[in-house]
Amino acid sequence: MAEETRPRLGRGLAALIGDHVNEETAVAQARGQKRVPIEFLRPNPRNPRRNFAEAELSDLSNSIRSKGVIQPILVRHVPQLADVYEIIAGERRWRAAQLASVPDVPVVVLDVGDKEALEIAIIENVQRADLNALEEAEGYQQLGAEFNYTQQELADVIGKSRSHITNMMRLLKLPEQTRAYLASGQISAGHARALLAVKDSDSVAKRIVADGLTVRDVEHIGQREADMAVTSGAKKPRAGKDADTRALEQALSEALGLVVTISHRGGAGDVRIRYRDLEQLDALCHKLRG
Repeated sequence: MAEETRPRLGRGLAALIGDHVNEETAVAQARGQKRVPIEFLRPNPRNPRRNFAEAELSDLSNSIRSKGVIQPILVRHVPQLADVYEIIAGERRWRAAQLASVPDVPVVVLDVGDKEALEIAIIENVQRADLNALEEAEGYQQLGAEFNYTQQELADVIGKSRSHITNMMRLLKLPEQTRAYLASGQISAGHARALLAVKDSDSVAKRIVADGLTVRDVEHIGQREADMAVTSGAKKPRAGKDADTRALEQALSEALGLVVTISHRGGAGDVRIRYRDLEQLDALCHKLRG
């Protein structure tokens, strides 16, 4: 029996979550929309977005008082509860509408299961840049854990590169305090990725918050630690290296921007290039191919 092919996002769904310029028209044409009382909606417990800044909600509620809810909220029926809908995407609009005391909101009702609902929620939030880096990573992890997606399949569904998916999910390996700084916005996603190469990321994360370290500063800390580790681990081999070999290592390291070590064994040997993450590996591949 042929292996079952995992369903991909259809053109109807693509229209729902596609180009922001035509999103309202696409939604209305794809499924039709209607208005429902605001109390008939309830939040999605599996929504990847966890943080709703009060200032943003306040600004949006003021806009809704003036112009109403322009972009419809994507919902699905709640089984065995007539006229009750679970929000798939648009919880911030729903929360702001409550603050604005509007009686009803426009919705588009979709007939989707848990998997597709989670896909839509993640894609809609990622496209709008509504998720912080940690929420995005947790959303990818949830899709992978619940529905057995590989990272490549996640990349295909979400519309991101595999290296982006991999690097985002690696953020979940950071210790709790560092993740808390990331979730609160005190450090950026760039800081967090650089911290993956640092031994004591919590300590360096505190310095980022207290002293305003840049991403480049953190990368330099990680690179220094990597250089020290290579030097420490290669003390004996390096002792027998001649000046020409050491000079060649230095020249290659400067040309590639990475740590390069050369080892000789008789007439043969090997060249080792140390990279910190997939972005550095991608950059190295481009240089070598170029």
